[in-house]
Amino acid sequence: MTVIKKLALRSFLILTACFLAVMMQGQSFADLISRLNALPAANRQAVADSFMNSGHSIPFIENDTLVHFVYNAPAVAVSVAGDATGWNPDKYMTHVNGCNFHYYTTSYESDARLDYKLVIDSANWILDPKNPNTCFGGYGQNSELRMPGYTVPPEISYYSTLQHGTLRDTTFHSVTLGNSRLVRVYLPPGYPSESTSYPVILFHDGIDYINLCNTPNILDYLISQHLISPVIGVFVPPVDRTAEYAGGKIDLFTSFIVNELMPVIDTRYKTSREPSKRAVAGASDGGNISLYIGMKHPEQFGKICAQSSDVQSVISSTFSTGPKLNLSLYIDIGTYDIGVLIPMVHGLRDILQSKGYDFQYREWHEGHSWGNWKGHLRIPLMQFFPYASGLNETPPADIRLGPNKPNPFRGQTTIPFFAPAGSDIELSLFDMKGVKIETLFSGIVNSEVNSIKYRHHKPSGQFIVTLSEGRTTRRSIIINAL
Repeated sequence: MTVIKKLALRSFLILTACFLAVMMQGQSFADLISRLNALPAANRQAVADSFMNSGHSIPFIENDTLVHFVYNAPAVAVSVAGDATGWNPDKYMTHVNGCNFHYYTTSYESDARLDYKLVIDSANWILDPKNPNTCFGGYGQNSELRMPGYTVPPEISYYSTLQHGTLRDTTFHSVTLGNSRLVRVYLPPGYPSESTSYPVILFHDGIDYINLCNTPNILDYLISQHLISPVIGVFVPPVDRTAEYAGGKIDLFTSFIVNELMPVIDTRYKTSREPSKRAVAGASDGGNISLYIGMKHPEQFGKICAQSSDVQSVISSTFSTGPKLNLSLYIDIGTYDIGVLIPMVHGLRDILQSKGYDFQYREWHEGHSWGNWKGHLRIPLMQFFPYASGLNETPPADIRLGPNKPNPFRGQTTIPFFAPAGSDIELSLFDMKGVKIETLFSGIVNSEVNSIKYRHHKPSGQFIVTLSEGRTTRRSIIINAL
């Protein structure tokens, strides 16, 4: 090697080292691109490789909301497809000439969580090789973008130290539908107790709620942390999904659930017959059939959970023009959900509001995915089955908590609570692992309507607020601090 070449190589290595030192001091991704383009083409790959191996999290996130997807391998074209694109692979990365470095820059909310894949040369859909975070969906494994304000819910994981419920399987034949399916039943830890009955929740797409939503883990965790009362879960898969949930077999399927399946479940297990302790849940078209069954049979199911739901016109029109039903509902939608569903759910929300229903509506900065649904399933479960010291003890109707406003909030939020004058009330703040952080209020209330202003000085994330009367936890809500 000539002296000139040695000096050039030395200079380049010094330049690279200086560049990386500057990058580690917080220089922007735009500076990286500018420096790459300013280098001779032959020197760019080494700098790109150094950046990729420097320990930065990929995708590279700046200022809480600016996201840079990057790919550093031979390819003619690279695009990003996922929740935020409707899984359309049309968000093409910019290629830095002279090297293998590709990048695509966009922005999302600071608490967003999104599934995505990289598409190489318009044909090869792959996981992001530099992102260790993944999430399983209905079509396999995806990479998972977690923005800085997103907190991974602790309840979705399996903990060997917790008591676990058991799953029992039975093949159930429907005379009405002329088909058979495997139904799985979750029995909570300690079942059966001396209590006369347990609340029950039926999940449509039941096997997916077990395998992709981690629902047994969620139930185990919430029960163990006294965030919900012990509950029996019934997981029912479809046989002819579209027809049963939103098509020509919807009434036959409803009859199967109400007149065939649940009477057997009620006979075999210690389920409550009270509608206020019976819920039905589902996502997408599974949310549609949940709404439909609750609408048709509020005497059987008094609580409805519909996540990212299809809402057929017969449902919205019945809720709008029919008499108010004795139902409590949870509905949600993702900012990056399937486009046609968003106005349907917004319309149902407005109808429920105008009719004075007991309901909770949430909108998450996520997409139409099992990662979304499992991450928030605790909220309807806590709404429907608040922890009580005895399984057959229903929290008094005149004791209520929240919802806080605004939510999500930055800095401060108001938390309303309602209890009879003279009640001994304590509001407590917990992290999502169930560890108590602080007492927000403790004392005798002098009026039925009360509120506190909570100023948040801790890192952003989700937290649990509980309301206790005496020594009994009566209500709980989730608050979202930005």
